[in-house]
Amino acid sequence: MRNKGLKVGKAKHGTIGSYFILVALVVFSILPQSVWAQMVEPVHFTQTLKPTQNGEAEIIFQGTIDPGWHVYSTDLGNDGPIEATFNVVKMDGLELVGKLKPVGKEIKQYDKLFEMDLKYFEGSATFVQKVKFTKPEYEIDAYLEYGACNDVSCMPPTTVAIKQKGKSPIKDPKDLKDSKDLSDSKDLNETATATPDTITPIKAEEATLVADSLSLAGGDLWKPVIKELSAFDGKDHEAKGISWWMILLEGLLGGFLALFTPCVWPIIPMTVSFFLKRNKDRRKAIREAMIYGLSIVVIYVLLGLAVTLLFGASALNALATNAVFNIFFCLLLVVFAASFFGAFEITLPSSWSNKIDQKSEKTTGLLSIFLMAFTLALVSFSCTGPIIGFLLVAVSTQGSIVAPTIGMLGFAIALAIPFTLFALFPSLLKSAPKSGGWMNVVKVTLGFIELAFALKFLSVADLAYSWHILDREVFLSLWIVIFGLLGVYLLGWLKFPHDDEGNRTNVPQFFLAMISLAFAIYMIPGLWGAPLKAISAFAPPMNTQDFVLQKITTEARFKDYEQGMAAARAEGKPVLIDFTGFGCVNCRKMEAAVWSDAQVADILNNKYVLISLYVDDKTPLAEPIEMEENGQVRTLRTIGDKWSYLQRMKFGANAQPFYVILDNDGNPLAGSRSYNEDIQEYISFLRGGISNYNDRKK
Repeated sequence: MRNKGLKVGKAKHGTIGSYFILVALVVFSILPQSVWAQMVEPVHFTQTLKPTQNGEAEIIFQGTIDPGWHVYSTDLGNDGPIEATFNVVKMDGLELVGKLKPVGKEIKQYDKLFEMDLKYFEGSATFVQKVKFTKPEYEIDAYLEYGACNDVSCMPPTTVAIKQKGKSPIKDPKDLKDSKDLSDSKDLNETATATPDTITPIKAEEATLVADSLSLAGGDLWKPVIKELSAFDGKDHEAKGISWWMILLEGLLGGFLALFTPCVWPIIPMTVSFFLKRNKDRRKAIREAMIYGLSIVVIYVLLGLAVTLLFGASALNALATNAVFNIFFCLLLVVFAASFFGAFEITLPSSWSNKIDQKSEKTTGLLSIFLMAFTLALVSFSCTGPIIGFLLVAVSTQGSIVAPTIGMLGFAIALAIPFTLFALFPSLLKSAPKSGGWMNVVKVTLGFIELAFALKFLSVADLAYSWHILDREVFLSLWIVIFGLLGVYLLGWLKFPHDDEGNRTNVPQFFLAMISLAFAIYMIPGLWGAPLKAISAFAPPMNTQDFVLQKITTEARFKDYEQGMAAARAEGKPVLIDFTGFGCVNCRKMEAAVWSDAQVADILNNKYVLISLYVDDKTPLAEPIEMEENGQVRTLRTIGDKWSYLQRMKFGANAQPFYVILDNDGNPLAGSRSYNEDIQEYISFLRGGISNYNDRKK
């Protein structure tokens, strides 16, 4: 099946093929996976008290940080995120020397959201607090408090406790001046013990039942609902099947687009005619053509499986937010776009296709048909390669390990259909559009689409590293230019090197040009802050935009759980609990990008009682409360500790932002949500909670 010398003539019937350009304007939407409550522990600290010289010692907190997370340093100010601090509960025989000092590679970067320089650590973090011995015996009960965030969530203020007592290296305070290096002190090392994240109860008589101490409106409001919440989230999890159907549809669209390219369309009549001439028995010819189509499906599905096996489940799950991968995808799509624009062709070595073609001629039976299908895949790679690459990039970043296989299944089915269809009905070949310049229009249109999506992946990396090179108005400006130029191209006013000079704009191209230009005009108000809901899932969040004419703000009516629940019961409204933090960057992003939407604001302000619980609120409780949690004794000292405990105990989660809808008895009405700037999904989440609330009232 050699077709190197095949020449493409001008189109006589380009109408059918041009209609399929409309498919290219359909965004390959990526349905975000549902999120459910989960506990995370991205930072692991160890702590030691190490004697030094001159009667002093260092309390050293050494931490390892999971990839993608960072721990904030010291001295960030009251208006910044949670800074690292050293806090003393009880200290006898010791006194502090100076402040807590960060040690190691500290990263300093300006944060536009907080409008200040932020300092943080990635990979590892070390904090050192110097102390001085003042008595022959010492006792210390203290803790390090720190904040940690990644690209999508933040931890509540987290503590690392150090509680120990023992003999100091001095027998009398007068001996302090004569103290030498005490790092090998036997008595100290034998008696000193550090118990991470554990605090011994201060007074046994002060310990009370948590539910009685915390709940002002009845213990039922504090009862755990982890199983009930998981049941809702389980339903959401099953809904992933819908996204798999969407992935299959994306693959089908990609396959149909690949058909109308100069590398594939001309091969269809040649291949069908080959099978019909090869066998005088028409049934056998049809059967072989169907096997040929099935072989195409097998080849591309194997490609999807290869991607899954190559990257593995963990890598694919990391692609959605990994900045390095997103930069790579951006560059890859730019290369694909340049190829479609005619800068060069991405081709496989011709020797590969020649060898496979020769083997297919020498062999017989099913193997020869499979090798012919493999030859098609190699010969058409210059056109199908960028489409396949685009498809694999899009579906891989969904985090599903089966997504590449499903996407390739859809692509292969669409590619195999015409070969089988024309083999069954050869007369259709006469009415099929002839090869011609209209196929190049399809290629160039795909080039514009891939260039637009390259910016989406670059935007993910830009947000992750806070480069601020692709803020919302810059992103929209580039998309306006891209789709404006696409419209100009479809009208025939813009030409690329491999376009036919005499090719006129046909009627389908004219209407598609109108759609593209109208889409570009639709995005222009976004430069002044219009929400542009049609592309809210692709554009950077609103908080990255410098100039916004009108801002819609939504503020919580209550910052106390029991008070808000009491108000909701009196008003007969459902409750939205917003677990947030003053230093939670992604909480601010959600408020700026989602809560600012007019529909979301209307629902939250009028249909719900909104309660925002700040897990980093430093306001002290009237009395510290101690309880046993996961086999450890923990002390709640602040309002933030109280709300953080509520989130862990009742909902089984500890990351922010975290949203959950409750009825007036504290039972969930829907699955939980975390950081996700898809406005339409958030609206559906809120409306679903209202619907379930009304059903329960009935």
